[in-house]
Amino acid sequence: MGGNTPGGNGGGGHPAGIPMTGGHPGGAGHGHGAGIHPQDDTEAKHGKPGAKVWSPRLIAWELTRSCNLDCIHCRAAARFGPYPNELTTQECYDFLDNVASFSNPIMIMTGGEPMLRDDIWDIAAYGTKLGLRMVMAPCGFLVTEETVQKMIDSGIQRVSFSIDGKDAESHDNFRRVKGAFASVMTAIENVNKLGLDFQVNTTITKHNLADLPAILDLVISLGAKAHHPFLLVPTGRGAELKDQEISPEDYEKSLTWFYEMRDKVPIQFKPTCAPHYYRIFRQQEKEKGIKVTPETHGMDAMSKGCMGGQSFAFVSNTGKVQICGFLDTECGDIRKEPFNHIWDNSSVFKEMRAWDDYEGRCGYCEYRSVCGGCRARAFAFTEDYMEEEPFCTYQPPESAKNARDAKKAREAAEASSTSE
Repeated sequence: MGGNTPGGNGGGGHPAGIPMTGGHPGGAGHGHGAGIHPQDDTEAKHGKPGAKVWSPRLIAWELTRSCNLDCIHCRAAARFGPYPNELTTQECYDFLDNVASFSNPIMIMTGGEPMLRDDIWDIAAYGTKLGLRMVMAPCGFLVTEETVQKMIDSGIQRVSFSIDGKDAESHDNFRRVKGAFASVMTAIENVNKLGLDFQVNTTITKHNLADLPAILDLVISLGAKAHHPFLLVPTGRGAELKDQEISPEDYEKSLTWFYEMRDKVPIQFKPTCAPHYYRIFRQQEKEKGIKVTPETHGMDAMSKGCMGGQSFAFVSNTGKVQICGFLDTECGDIRKEPFNHIWDNSSVFKEMRAWDDYEGRCGYCEYRSVCGGCRARAFAFTEDYMEEEPFCTYQPPESAKNARDAKKAREAAEASSTSE
């Protein structure tokens, strides 16, 4: 279960947040937008007025489900394997060719443990040759000076590691493998020796909520470029951890703390799988009388909470496509049709892009275009991925609902007049 990844997830946690300006590997485990979620040109217009360009900016790619960890929260419930019917080397090349033909996303090579594939360096080098930004989410045990050099030689620009406790005892208990913490510390020593950038991802549950400041201090001391805590999404083995989900109130307090710390630490520090952070971010800035714009806040102003199906996708070890690694709803199969066709035509992807059609508060919240709620968490608790985010405490004003309803009425009227 490689690190946690904004990206795909074979095992470990979830997508790491890679800033479009500085790179970011997803972490193992889960698909989606993690960390920094660039909205980029998803708001760009072309063709007829109002048409949006939806372009993948992060793809979490579960190259194998085989893993040498047994993480308690793994969305894929990954084991050592081997797993049958995984994509062949040629199929991996074909997928990369198709992706590069219409977009230029960050490719998060995750698992399981991606380094368990014999052809991993060839795949990374192939993507690099195509001009794609290749990043990786390894577990730690296999990261030696020799393999770090192979990462560099194949063009991998950043790796992510998971640290889920402030010390070996708490981390190893969570990862359910003795020595997991020590392996990550050794792996970090090795990437530091050879000068390869790395980031750290942390899965937040009740077991480590109080230790977040200590974990952040540790991450900074290790020399990481970024720290991306992510809020547990209870899928896979993680479904057994619903009682470890922090309360909505603690969720809100934690996200507010992330906001307060963002300008106090020397590294990038943002949560993942916590889309309403971007609502809190804007609320807090508004209280200070500050307008959030690209000119004043850079990527922070262009980032979005849930990017699944909008600028982020997850591809499994057998070629199945999902909006993220945590929402186990198949949106297509790259063995049956090219990824770009799935990206443009998947009915689920189209639903993800229709924020006004989300159910409950998420459908009319004035922050829906920058938050969107976690679709996977909504599904985990309601079995409906269009339902409202169950861990958000914010109640939008009635005026927001009226504005949404009026907008939908106008669009319906325009569609009707056009068809006539």
